Amino acid sequence: MKLVVVVKLSPPEGQHRALLETVERSNEAANWIAGVAYENCMASKYKPQKLIYHDVRERFGLSAQMTVRCISKVAEAFKRDKSKRSTFHKHGAMVYDERLMSFKGLDRVSLLTLGGRELIPVRLGDYQQARMDRRRGQADLLYRNGTFYLALTVDAPEPDDPTGTLGVDLGIVILATDSDGEAHTGEDIERARTGYARIRRKLQAAGTKSARRHLKKLSGREARFRKDTNHVISKKLVNKAKDTNRAIALEDLRHLRKRATVRKS
Repeated sequence: MKLVVVVKLSPPEGQHRALLETVERSNEAANWIAGVAYENCMASKYKPQKLIYHDVRERFGLSAQMTVRCISKVAEAFKRDKSKRSTFHKHGAMVYDERLMSFKGLDRVSLLTLGGRELIPVRLGDYQQARMDRRRGQADLLYRNGTFYLALTVDAPEPDDPTGTLGVDLGIVILATDSDGEAHTGEDIERARTGYARIRRKLQAAGTKSARRHLKKLSGREARFRKDTNHVISKKLVNKAKDTNRAIALEDLRHLRKRATVRKS
């Protein structure tokens, strides 16, 4: 079984700038490759690699392996939906395979950038450290809110076959109810939503520079609270199923709109 472990990078300013420039150039190249692939209906990575490999290297200054990874990234996206041209965000994830990345102990990782290799400091928690010896293959370099992360794939022991099933029914007011009768409500989320809405109304009505600064500070806080609450509930359900050696069965949410009675379509 495969798990994804996310580790935080702590590059100093110069290395941060080098990584950011590499990610931006890689996604710029991916968007250009996507245009060529769409115009020529090339879903395979081999045909565009023969056709535009040298052009990509010359246009964007990528290394040989970075170019190969960019073409593969575009090919995978095009295979998922051949009806439209794929587009990639300026700071979208960049794939680092074993030719572009190597760990130097647990606290350093060597990453190839446009300017050469950089030895980047890594911050690991106990959870990540316990699994680093089982990492496999490539990783994704992520850029989120000014911070770089590596999403690593690690091997995990295969769990025992379950002896039963824990059913989970999903809802809005009551976020989840399991087949043991335990309910997990969304009261805290609703209370937080009401509170944040009231604060936003007051700040928007004030319209001062201080109020706008406060609004920016509040941005995303409600979403992060909701995400954390959902994570706590899901983790509790997983631990409950694990402790009792049961599989988890979620309700089937397909065709929900056909079943639901609503005022508007």
